Amino acid sequence: MEFLFADNNMPFSIALMLMLIIAVMEGALTLIGLGMSQALDSLLPDIDIDADMDGSGSSGGALSNLLGWIRFGQVPMLILLVVFLAAFSLIGLALQLALDNTLGFTLPAIIAAPLAFMGSLPVLRTSTGILAKVVFKDETESISSNSFVGHIAVITVGEARLGSAAEARFSDRFGTSHYVMVEPIDDNIFKQGDKVLLVEERGAIFSVIAPTNPNLK
Repeated sequence: MEFLFADNNMPFSIALMLMLIIAVMEGALTLIGLGMSQALDSLLPDIDIDADMDGSGSSGGALSNLLGWIRFGQVPMLILLVVFLAAFSLIGLALQLALDNTLGFTLPAIIAAPLAFMGSLPVLRTSTGILAKVVFKDETESISSNSFVGHIAVITVGEARLGSAAEARFSDRFGTSHYVMVEPIDDNIFKQGDKVLLVEERGAIFSVIAPTNPNLK
């Protein structure tokens, strides 16, 4: 415990505790039929993500390309956050423990944290790729994102409004689930559980409207 809460290890301990808190809260809220939409939505960057979903490159900025590279949007954002926190904390603590056991010192947090952050990104990309294929099956069938237009999706995380995207999920004709970021084209506000119709692809964000037929799936 002394090593875990040492000043040099504090960023990793905080990340580890935050991951555990999220897991416990999500489990408890799921039991009563709620979610962590609002809390998670406040953690998301308020930017227009203009990156390819497979991270193959885009004309966007560095942050957009990074989000595309780590497969942002291919798995639920809550999962993405938990995997990052786990990778960051475990890599950081492992690095500090190795240095302490071999050289008798640990790196200052201001140096160790960026190293752990960089090390966690490949782990995050690999983990989300595996989860997308095995658990969420986003890449089970070869399907272009252009074919997503016209599908009915359900808001799963966040609140979609003009200037603020939310996460939505839908299943294609193969039964494969896809997670996409959506934003209304008008003043409509779509909350968790609402159905939306994908009408246009804009980078990694899809413009949506309310379905004309509420019984569509």
